[in-house]
Amino acid sequence: MPGTPGWLICSTFIANVSVLNPQQENLRIQKWVVTVAVVLFAVKVTAYFITHSVAILTDALESTVNVIAGFIGLYSLHIASKPKDVDHPYGHGKAEFLSAAVEGSFIIVAGIVIIYEAGKNLINPKPLQQLDWGILLVAFTAVINYLVGFITLRRGRKNNSIALIASGKHLQTDTWSTLGIIVGLILIYYTGEAWIDGAVAILFALIIIYTGYSILRKSIAGIMDEADAELLKKIVHLLNNNRRENWIDLHNLRVIKYGGQLHVDCHLTVPWYLNVMEAHEEVDELTRLIKTAFGDSVEFFVHTDPCLDFSCYICSKEGCHVRNHAYEQQIDWTLENILSDKKHQLAKEKTPL
Repeated sequence: MPGTPGWLICSTFIANVSVLNPQQENLRIQKWVVTVAVVLFAVKVTAYFITHSVAILTDALESTVNVIAGFIGLYSLHIASKPKDVDHPYGHGKAEFLSAAVEGSFIIVAGIVIIYEAGKNLINPKPLQQLDWGILLVAFTAVINYLVGFITLRRGRKNNSIALIASGKHLQTDTWSTLGIIVGLILIYYTGEAWIDGAVAILFALIIIYTGYSILRKSIAGIMDEADAELLKKIVHLLNNNRRENWIDLHNLRVIKYGGQLHVDCHLTVPWYLNVMEAHEEVDELTRLIKTAFGDSVEFFVHTDPCLDFSCYICSKEGCHVRNHAYEQQIDWTLENILSDKKHQLAKEKTPL
């Protein structure tokens, strides 16, 4: 409610999401996002009826999208939190991408509607009333939106939840657009130029449309299993900095997102003379390393390859009693060569027939 301190809402928000597993946490956060969206929508509608400002109306329309998208995100996170079953062996995480796609589409539609309404008001400006109260009410919604959006975005990144990331970005974009509208209302308050109302609304509608496009683009990339270059770079950097002596090579790396769940698939080359338990220990160390950095919501499919003669050129293991060729250099793992077999192919070409 307008009289409720922002710190009280956000401290309650944080207290209710701090003791849950990632899926439960995502769902609980989204419930708070929906609750806050409904309350702030009511505040903005009140501000519109007080002022008759088309800029505030467009902000309220965008909040309508927040409410609809919030309920869609809530449902998708409910689906995504379901355990794996016979029909969905990889889980239900893809539902988050569908939710983000719908939310991005709604944001774009809202931006177009805002431009239409603001254009009409720009041509035929309407007199505004009680701007001081309108500014205070809208400023209150901006503060709450930013704080909830910040928490949602941070938790979404921590839990690899695209639905929460989309919600967080949406709320923060709503905050910036609201701040722009407040600036416009202040200018109108001091200058009396009513046309500024429509101009400000159009400007921030364009920003809203771009945000919607970004969310939609990312969700489609997830649905199509497009490689996340930034995520892969982080994993490659982590592996290079924590490389073990028995990790002769790592290749055919694939990372697929299923909502908050990451599926990592790769081939790990180890010395051929390791027994099954020793090879398994190396795989355990690899999985432990990635889970420590990216959380427990990671599933691994690691295939171990035995080293061959041509592996000697790139193997730095000291005291190897079966070495057939002198070690030349250890090849750093890069985004290009860790996704393929290029390192081994180059080493194999050096081996005489």
